[in-house]
Order: sequence, then C-alpha cells, then structure tokens
Amino acid sequence: MNKLTLLVLSILCTSVTIAQQIIGLPPVINYTRQQYPGGGQTWDLDMDRNGILYFANNEGLMTFNGHSWQILPVPNHTRLRAVKTDTDGRIYIGAQDDFGYYLADADGILRYTSLKPEVRNRKDQFADIWDIVIHDNGVFFRGTNKIFHYDRNTLHVYQAVSEWRLLSHTRQGVFAQDAAQGLLQYRNGKWESVCTEIADKKLLVREVMDGGGDTLLICTLKQGIFKLCGGQLSPFRTSADDIFRDKQIYCAKTWGDKQLLIGTSYGGCYIINRETGHIIQRFTVDEGLQHNSVLKIFTDPARNIWLTLDNGIDLVRYNTAVKQILPDGKRYLTSYTATIFKNELYIGTSDGVFSTLIGTQKDLSFLEGHFRRIEHTQGQVWNLSQIGDHLLMGHHEGAFEISEGEARLVSKMTGCWLFRPLSDHILAGGYTGLQRIHSDGKTLAGAERVRGLFESLRFITVEDDGIVWASHPYRGVFRMHIQEDSLLQFTLFTSKDGLPSDYNNFVFRIRNKTLVATQAGVYEYDAGRKKFTPSPWLYPVLKDIPLQHLAEDAGGNIWFVSDKMPGVIDFHKPVAEHPYSIVYFPELKGQVVSGFEFLYPYNDENIFVGAEKGMYHINYRHYRHARDLPVVLIGQVTAHGKKDSLLFGGYHSPGNHSCKAMPHAYSGFHFEYAAPIYSQGNTIEYSYRLAGFDQGWSDWSPKTEKDYTNLAYGYYTFSVRARDNLGNVSRPAVYAFRILPAWYQTTLARGIYLFAGLALLCGGYICQKKKFIRQRKRYQQKQEQLILRHHIEKEQREKELISLQNEKLTSEVQFKNRELATATMYLLHRGKVLSNIKEELLSAMKKIEPQQGLFKKVLRLFEEAENNEEDWEQFSRHFDEVHNNFLFTLKRRYPELSTTDLKLCAYLRINLTTKEIAQSLGISVRGVETSRYRLRKKLEIPAEVTLYDFLLAVAEKSEKPIQS
Repeated sequence: MNKLTLLVLSILCTSVTIAQQIIGLPPVINYTRQQYPGGGQTWDLDMDRNGILYFANNEGLMTFNGHSWQILPVPNHTRLRAVKTDTDGRIYIGAQDDFGYYLADADGILRYTSLKPEVRNRKDQFADIWDIVIHDNGVFFRGTNKIFHYDRNTLHVYQAVSEWRLLSHTRQGVFAQDAAQGLLQYRNGKWESVCTEIADKKLLVREVMDGGGDTLLICTLKQGIFKLCGGQLSPFRTSADDIFRDKQIYCAKTWGDKQLLIGTSYGGCYIINRETGHIIQRFTVDEGLQHNSVLKIFTDPARNIWLTLDNGIDLVRYNTAVKQILPDGKRYLTSYTATIFKNELYIGTSDGVFSTLIGTQKDLSFLEGHFRRIEHTQGQVWNLSQIGDHLLMGHHEGAFEISEGEARLVSKMTGCWLFRPLSDHILAGGYTGLQRIHSDGKTLAGAERVRGLFESLRFITVEDDGIVWASHPYRGVFRMHIQEDSLLQFTLFTSKDGLPSDYNNFVFRIRNKTLVATQAGVYEYDAGRKKFTPSPWLYPVLKDIPLQHLAEDAGGNIWFVSDKMPGVIDFHKPVAEHPYSIVYFPELKGQVVSGFEFLYPYNDENIFVGAEKGMYHINYRHYRHARDLPVVLIGQVTAHGKKDSLLFGGYHSPGNHSCKAMPHAYSGFHFEYAAPIYSQGNTIEYSYRLAGFDQGWSDWSPKTEKDYTNLAYGYYTFSVRARDNLGNVSRPAVYAFRILPAWYQTTLARGIYLFAGLALLCGGYICQKKKFIRQRKRYQQKQEQLILRHHIEKEQREKELISLQNEKLTSEVQFKNRELATATMYLLHRGKVLSNIKEELLSAMKKIEPQQGLFKKVLRLFEEAENNEEDWEQFSRHFDEVHNNFLFTLKRRYPELSTTDLKLCAYLRINLTTKEIAQSLGISVRGVETSRYRLRKKLEIPAEVTLYDFLLAVAEKSEKPIQS
C-alpha cells in the first residue's frame, strides 16, 4: 500500500511539474513541404559562417538563406542523411552509397566532390552515411558497418566489430557506439573502449553530450538519459523520464551551460535543466509544431531552435523579445485585457479571466506557472481595472469585482466596458451609458445609473476638475459633467468642432492631458477656442497616421496602435534628428484585436498586447537592446538574354569574387538578396543601388529582389543593405560585373571606325575635290557657254544691229533714192520744161526772125540752165552718200570715164529708163543708146553681162570694206 501511495504521489508530482512550464511561448514558424522544394523527411541540418542553412533531405541538399529555398540533388539522386559545414567553406554530406562535400566556386555555385573514389577496396562497400563529425581538421563519416576518417589527404576506414550505431562529438572528443563493444572514443588514430556496460544492457545510444566536468550524458532511445563518469553508468532522473521512455528520445543537444534540448520520436521537443532534470518548456503540436516526430535539433548563434521533423521544418524563435501567452493552454481564446494585481497576472479573454502567480520573476514570459480560471467569469471579458484595493472586471453581463479567486457581481447593468475613479465614486461605462458605483474605500456599496445619455461609452477619461470625456466610435466626442443628482450635462463634438471626422475617435488620458486618437493623428481640446486642434506636442511626432489606442508607461514613453501594428515613442532613445525614436513591432502586425486594441505597459520588461489568439508579451528592454548589425547576402544573380544565364549562385567561397564579364547580348539582370536573420522575421527592410546606373540608394522596402533592364555596356556594382526596425543598418553586400561592348563598340571597332572615318573624310575630301573640279569645269564650261552664248547673242545683236542698220541704211538709201528719183524727176521735169520752153522759144523765134538777136541771150540762159554743173556736183555727192561712194569708186577704177559717162552710170544704177536718161542728159534716146555702147567699151564689159549687173557688182565691191 505504501508503494502504491508513493507511486501515485510520484505521478501526481510529475504531472504538476510537467504542467509548470514557462508561460511565454516563443513564436513557432512552420515551413511546410509546400514552402520548401524537398521531400517530407529532413534528417540533419547545419549553418555556415554566412548564416545559410543546409538541410539533409530525402531529395537532396536543401539550402535556405532566410528568404528563398534551393535544392541540390546529389549525383546518384539518393537520400541525404547527414550534413556538416566546415570553416573552410566546405559542406560535407552523407548520402546513400556516397559521401563527399560541396564547395562554392568563384561564381557562387556549389560544386560537389565525391570522396567515394577514395574507397579503393571494393570490399569497403557501405550503405547510408548517418553521422558526420569534424574534429582536429579531420572529418568522420559513419555508415552502418564502417566509419571513414578523411584527414583532407587520405581516407581511413574503420570496420565495425558488430555494427556502428552512433557517431558523436563533445568537448572531450569523438565517440562512437559499436553494438558489441559499447561506447568507444577515438584516440591517436584508433578506437578505445569507454563503456562496455552500454553493450551489455543493449542500449541504443542516440546522443552523447557534455554533462559538466568529466561527465558525459548518454541519451538512449527507450531507456532515458544516463550519466557516464569514470566508466560508471548511472541513470539521470528527469521530470520527463516517462515521456522519454514512452515517446523515445531520437535526438538531443546541449544548450548553454544548464539546459538540454531533447527531441522525441512521438512527443515533440523538451527543454530540461541539465543539472536537475526539471522540464523548463516543451514544444509539441499543441504549442505550434507541425509534427511531434523530431529528427534533428539545431541551435543557431541567435539562440533560435531549429527542428527537422518527420514532415516539415520548424523554427522556434526562443530568444525573441516577443512571446505569446496562452492562458487556457490552447489557441482558441481572444485576449482583451490584462493587469497585475497583488502579485498575480490576470488576463481577460473571450471566455473568462485567467490568473497565475508571478513570484519574483522580472520577465514574466519566463515565469513558470499555471493559469487557472477565475470562477464566475465565463463569457466575454472587456476590461480589468485596479481602483484602490479593488480589482474590477468589465463583463458582457455587467460589472464584477474579483476577490479571492472568484468574481462577485457589482452591477447588473447589461454590458460593462471599463471603470474610472471619480471623486468618491467609480464611474463605469457600459452598453447603455454611465453608472456610478459607490465605494467607502473598502467595499463597493451598489451602483446607480447616470441619467441623460444612453449611448455605448467604451472610452472614458476623467480630468482633475471632474470633467468626464467619452467617445463613441460613430457619434463623436462627449464632454460631460455629472451633477449631484446623477444627471448628466454633455456637449457633443464632431467634425464641425475641429475633429477630422465624426467616426473612430478614441479618448485617452496621457501625461495628465485628454487626447483624442483619430484617423488623422492626435488631437487636443482647446478650451479658449472651444474646439479640437492637433496636439501641439504629440501630433508633430506621429503626424497624421491613424491611431486606435494610446497608453503611457512609467518611464513616460507613449505606446500606440496604428493600423493593427503596435509601436512606441521612446523618449529615452533619441536619434540624430529627434530627441526620441519611434519603434514599431512588425512581428505583431495583424495580431491585435481589430476594434478592441489593448496595450498594458506594466514596465519596460513586461508589455502586454491583446491579441486574437492569446496575449502577446514584449520585453521592451530586451527588444531595444543594441543588436548586432544585420547581415545581408546577395543570393542568385541572373542575366537575361535570349537565354538566361546564372552569374552568381548565392554561395560565398572563401576567396574574393572577380568582376564577372558578360556579353552585350545580356542587358537585363535579376538580383536576389536576403538577410539570414531568423530571429527577426519580417522586420527587415532593404535598400539597393547599382553604381553606374542609379543616382543613389533606393527607398527602404521589404522586397528581396530587383530587376534592371536595357543596361548599356560598362562596369556596374550592385550593392544592397539591410535595416531592422530599430534602425540598425548592415554593411552593404556587393556584386560587381561588367557588360562587354558589342563587337561594334570595342576599341578595335572604334579604331576601325576612326580609320573608316578618316578614310571617309579623305575619300570625301577627294570626292569633294573631284566634285569641285567637276563643278569648276562645269562652271567654266557653263561660263564658256555663257560667253559663247553671249558672243552669239552679241553677234546676233550685232547682226540684228547691222541688219537694223542695214535696214535703216536701206531705208535711208530708199529714201535717198526716192529723193534722188524725186530730184532726178524734178531735173527731168525741169529739163523737159526747159526743153519745151526752148522749143517753143525757137519756134517763136522762127516766126519773128527779125528779133532773133533779142532771144539769143535767152537761149544762152536756157543752155546754162541745161548744163548747170552745180546741179551735177550736188547730185553726185548726194548719190555717193547713198550708194557708198559708187561714183568715186567707179571713177577711181575707170579714170577715163567722162562726166556724161558717170551720169549715165548713176542713172542706170538708180534704174532710170532710157527715155528718162535721155531727158536728164538732154539727148535723144538714140544718143543714150550710143552712150551706153561707148560706156560698155570703156568698161570692157563682156557681152554676156549686162551693164546694170556690172554696175551692181561694182557697187557691192565698193560696199565690202564697210561690212568688214
């Protein structure tokens, strides 16, 4: 009976101990098979010096840089069982029937080198490589029947006596378990026995860890944990022994100086105290894991816990300053309020109030406690308020006081939102207006309704002069005064009174001022103008951002909620531009209860935020503590052309990367980058710059990729920086590359262009010169033609002038001839008249013979008139002027011609008839014929030529000198 009692007490104690866990649950990030490219089972993982994670997955080596996943199947396409990174950049892997290492080349691409060819003896066949250990510049690979030791030059093979079941590494050295020999340690090139008792008890060891001093902790699959010291094996009792035996220990890892991480096959992961075996915390499906089968545990430098599961990968951000508190142990209840009262933490949820003792723990998220529900609080809880020694609860069913673990009804008013002290009363805002709860300091003595306003008042503040301010989300802001008879006088302020809107106005009391959080910043009441204006001290800080909640902590910092994201104005952490800094908490964006935002800044280590699932806790002192500068890595760099080309694979080799040269056909480039800061989640922003293209750094953005298109040839350097939400900026990651010029843009091409240009210039000059010569010739020819044409035109004009002159002369000649003819006709007429007179006179004289003497003198006058030489001289001179010295020329050629002959030639030249000539000469027609005959003889004119033609010929000859 005593044994049974002890057993029951032991079980109860164990149950209670297991239940007493840390109340703050760190965020658990689930990476599902849909998120990463590998298969379900991931057997091992490790991290390189740059923060990139490597996973041994069923489908190959999987990598993760904080943003993107990649997978590299091993050449034989088998399953990977183990992975281990080395300081020289090598990533050793163990697969089925193969092992070796990956190493990044100059282009950041992982290249695989198999060590299997080093196994020269064909008898040294092996199956899976399950464990990899790096020790003293050597690498150990464990298969089932062989352990291979690679010292970077030679591969040594160690055959198992029975079966190699474990390979592990501690500060004391390398240990292995052989099924027949027990635990062995590698010393001086051989395996020496450490503990044969393990083989005797047929224990299957899953991990060997440091236990402090010379002690080793031996984790077994089904028998729990043992201590090994001085060759003696003894059980290590823990609070989870039953769980470990039932759920089986599959993997384990030491964590810090006092903690152990134990992963089980079916029960999740446990954190236990390494000295006492006390369970500190557990992580199962109930706490957010995807699966309870933990295959490997890994902790990174930021104290994050990575768990590879039978189906998925989980990250536990254990060292985070933001944790989740689940008062009911589940993720179903929404939290609306919280307070710390008389050394207890109370949390009001959608289904009651839960409380736990807090003790002396400063950071309450590390409090080992157990929440219990306060009796009679089931249902919707809106508010928990401390007023004096009273803890009041605003509930859907009314106002309650919590005391001694239960709630007592104070007011039956349907729905109570909150409480505010007012003089010797407590003012309660409810669904249908206000109530006053009477108090004598120790007890609450009933409540009465305040008459005059029946609106739902969820936001109330009380000023020192008893003025009460309240707001309704859809009405506006009320300024109220409660009279002694509980009658309410109020004034409603809306957008016409300075508020930016009638909706979503929330009143709060901050630094003894009544402030209104609006959709456009913080407003205050101006009593002199009797209207609201932007707060002169807080509006310039927060500007016009929408605000739903304001709260003040003991240090004077202002906490707020804006668009579902909490933040704080920290007046104790100034920046260069302002005597304050604004810190947001992106981890909680979207987690707060929309419309019922709640912040409870108890102190700088305990900030409580109401959430849709549980209550969030912020250790702001830890959160704002100076962090290491974030690190940013450039992932893949791809060039786009007709075919895409991978320039950089994202893995950094120990050496420096040269400037990559790309053909001109690649003018588009895609850059990926990420910050492997797994503890900060989505708080990282990036800024980039492409030297040679961008003028400066880009704006900060959460985007992790950038594209450039249509880049000209030249040198470029892509730089990217990371910044966390506290303003810490990383050193830039840099990738340099060069776009080669096209063949027509090279120096040779430029030389050819220059030569061709010079040739073209010379050719152009020669062509221009030839063209000029041709033009000059054409010009000369044209000038000659113009001159010739001018000469021709001149000659034509001269000819025309001569013709005109000739015509004029002809006209003149004709005129002269007419004058000559007229003169001749006159002479002829005169001669005829004189002849007639003479004949009449002679006839008369014959009749009067005696008087003939009287008429002789008259006859002489007639003869003188007929032979007047002056008339001839005048005629000949006038004739020569008309006929170009005809008579002169004729006389010069034929000097023997008499005056009568010349007269005859002149009369013939002007074409007078024989009769007219006879009259002119005063001879008979017969005499004219005789004179013509004599003239032909003198002129020696041939018989076939007429006298007239001869005279014309003489006239033409006489005219030639004039024409020339």
